[in-house]
Amino acid sequence: MYKPFRTAAVLGAGIMGAQIAAHLANVGLDVLLLDRPSEGKNKNARGEQLFKTALKLNPTPFFTEKIPRRITLGNFDEDLHKLAEVDWIIESVIEDLQIKQELIEQVEKVAREDGIISTNTSGLSLKKIIAGRSDSFRRRFLGTHFFNPPRYMKLLELIPTKDTDPQVLERIKWFGRVHLGKGIIIAKDTPNFVGNRIGNYDLMPGILHGLTKQDYTIEEVDFLTGPLVGRPKSATFRTADLVGLDTVTRILDNVYEAIPEDESREIFRTPPVLRKLVEKGALGVKSSGGFYQKQGNKICVINPTTLEYEPPKPLNLGEEVEKIAKIVDVKERLRALYQEQGRAGSFFRQTILEMLAYSARRIPEIAENPADIDRCLRWGWNWELGLFEIWDTLGVESVITDMKTAGIKIPAWVEEMQLSGVSSFYKQHETITIPGLGLGYIPLETPKIYVFGQGYLPLETPADEISLAQIKTSPQRTLWSNTEAALLNLGDGVVLYEFRSHGNALTMKVITGLLEVIDLIEKQDQILGLIIGNEGKNFCVGLNLRDDLVELDKKFQELIQYMYYANKPIIAALHGQVLGGGWELAKTCSQVVAAAESNIGLVELSVGLIPAGGGLTNMIAVADERAGSELPQDIWPFLDRIFQAITSVKITNSAYEAQNIGFLSHDARIIIDAERRFYIAKQEVIRLYNEGFTPPPIRSSIMVLGNSAKARLEQNAYNWWQGGYMSAYDYHLIERLAYVLTGGDISEPTLVHENYLLKLERETFISLLAEVKTQERISYMLTHKSPLRN
Repeated sequence: MYKPFRTAAVLGAGIMGAQIAAHLANVGLDVLLLDRPSEGKNKNARGEQLFKTALKLNPTPFFTEKIPRRITLGNFDEDLHKLAEVDWIIESVIEDLQIKQELIEQVEKVAREDGIISTNTSGLSLKKIIAGRSDSFRRRFLGTHFFNPPRYMKLLELIPTKDTDPQVLERIKWFGRVHLGKGIIIAKDTPNFVGNRIGNYDLMPGILHGLTKQDYTIEEVDFLTGPLVGRPKSATFRTADLVGLDTVTRILDNVYEAIPEDESREIFRTPPVLRKLVEKGALGVKSSGGFYQKQGNKICVINPTTLEYEPPKPLNLGEEVEKIAKIVDVKERLRALYQEQGRAGSFFRQTILEMLAYSARRIPEIAENPADIDRCLRWGWNWELGLFEIWDTLGVESVITDMKTAGIKIPAWVEEMQLSGVSSFYKQHETITIPGLGLGYIPLETPKIYVFGQGYLPLETPADEISLAQIKTSPQRTLWSNTEAALLNLGDGVVLYEFRSHGNALTMKVITGLLEVIDLIEKQDQILGLIIGNEGKNFCVGLNLRDDLVELDKKFQELIQYMYYANKPIIAALHGQVLGGGWELAKTCSQVVAAAESNIGLVELSVGLIPAGGGLTNMIAVADERAGSELPQDIWPFLDRIFQAITSVKITNSAYEAQNIGFLSHDARIIIDAERRFYIAKQEVIRLYNEGFTPPPIRSSIMVLGNSAKARLEQNAYNWWQGGYMSAYDYHLIERLAYVLTGGDISEPTLVHENYLLKLERETFISLLAEVKTQERISYMLTHKSPLRN
């Protein structure tokens, strides 16, 4: 284990530098953020203004509102000497080689001898940046290419030079993964490294088709390069608008200049139309428009010929592509699109064949193996599948045949791979079961990637990450299943209940399945405890609104109580959205392990309901416990905070914010790297079991505050209603919420049994289900996937 960093400095307070500083502060570092000095008395004015811009960014780069306090602003003239006090210095000024060289020269004069220095560059030569620096400095220097926005993008490319101390590289690699939550790729000092070299190449076929060849409209290109093929909604042209057309132009110019020997160099030549857009100030979202422009309620599109904005044109891609778009599995969708004989299939085949071949030709120039290229595209560009995973999906043999037919240059190593009989880049896991160990068996899983000249090599997988996808390749690991859930063996006596319902919603099968599983593990002495989690987009989005909600809620309350008093520890491993009943489920568990990027909220009011799975009972009990006494004035602040969070239908920005609000307890385990959540949860099960886990005592005396507290809550809601911040029905719902939170028809503070509150929750929930406006809200949500404020 390496020593974690406690202090850092970021040089350059622009959008990228400020966000890197923000994420370092997110994970607990004290950060010095420096920028060029301003003229006048306040030399920090420029940095202060840039930092204000960062504070207004949406999505925010900060986990909570208090975190910016960990960042100290300064300037290069007055504060550069403070670099002698920090563990890690990150230079993040403009992508200009001379400016970076001059600043790095100044850094060497003041940095302490054991301080690590890195440059955040998207593709400049590190060798040139550190020209003239001492041997000692070179050993502590490397490239750290964060992808934008740094908080949210998983990819971090580390670029060592030939002089970088291996221990320095390993320390940054460890800290980046464990503490910053990054997926680490060790890149070579080549133009644009791995992620941007391949990612920017990917943008160009679409841009060329949409701007110069004009075989396809801009709208059609974005449709064909977005979610249809497992890529983000921003696709090609919207991505360029987000990055900034001036930035795209600068990147293309830089890479074109830097790769004179690249056989596909011409594809990086900036199209004249793109230069014209930059010249007229059409830079994308940071200006009045780019390829797209919002005009009132309409989104218009640039005409590449006239450079005027026009209403979007209907797609002319045929009916078959509409059917293909509805295929859920991305691999099946790609195979179907590849075979489609219309304009959509033609575009996909032409562009994907070029991209696959280009990526293969860049090995080993920019990366040693295909997996690094795929990880860069998944982690840095949000692709569902990397290029070589796509190649395997489409069939290696057939793709090579199609490349030859199209006259596309295939690298020699791929042809030799084909001749040797290797039919895929990735090799599925080989599982060997160690017999006789029952639930304690550990399969030997060896996911591999083909590397030319070396054959199949194991993919590097950190020991503290557990992949459910890998586990499910071994049938023996599935101990129980129904059509919407499964129980998986993680080894060492720990099992995991995985949701498999649509959207990971709480359906009757998920709920009854979990009841059955808890009963199963309580009877098995070799099982220490249970984890609830999954690898879907979200942990759980709440109750399935299409089910019979009366029966579903009844069964859900039964589950919640069964879980709360279970005889073995149950751990919730959270990530993504944790909404409504998903939160109630998690809050009931013995412990919570939450990825920092968990967005938690009680959103029932938006469908005309209140939480009724035991969540309100739990929060009332927790307010009583956290107050430290049963005096109403001590309990009130906690109760009011709960009320505010639920009535605002707030979904937290992070797990840390959820902790501040009270959605998560202060002893919840929050981890930055979401990939570690199952490993940490497994350790928590073992820890609690070894400590002699026992279920909590029955909550037979919970203090509720009665009518006076209810009146205070209702008065707040009445003011919001009269101020026009909510509808009359919103106010009615909030009245019913206040009724439950304060104990129903109780005149004064009173101790009650939890069963009383659970019944109160359920009765109120059922009464609301019968109301027409609630039914309208549920129907609207199911149809439009957005709330109705009736």
